[in-house]
Amino acid sequence: MLTFEDCVGLCDLDEDEIKAIAEHEHVPEIVALELAQYLIRLPDGTIAIKRMIIEDIQHARESNNPDHAKLLQNVLKHFIASHPDFESYKS
Repeated sequence: MLTFEDCVGLCDLDEDEIKAIAEHEHVPEIVALELAQYLIRLPDGTIAIKRMIIEDIQHARESNNPDHAKLLQNVLKHFIASHPDFESYKS
């Protein structure tokens, strides 16, 4: 049987990126992992994932949670750096 950690190892995103998707979609992390792996393969999937993380950052700021917003900003930076197709989308 595969563990969550095994599945993360097979995914094109890291655990923090998966957690951000789980937070955004209000789903368990294993479901977010499946969604992430599906999205990352779509032509505009990286843009969709980036948008989710940005929305999580905005929500954290609106909820007066600057520590979580900072953590998510680091997740976003890592995600962009890990996906070179973002060179033209950096913000």
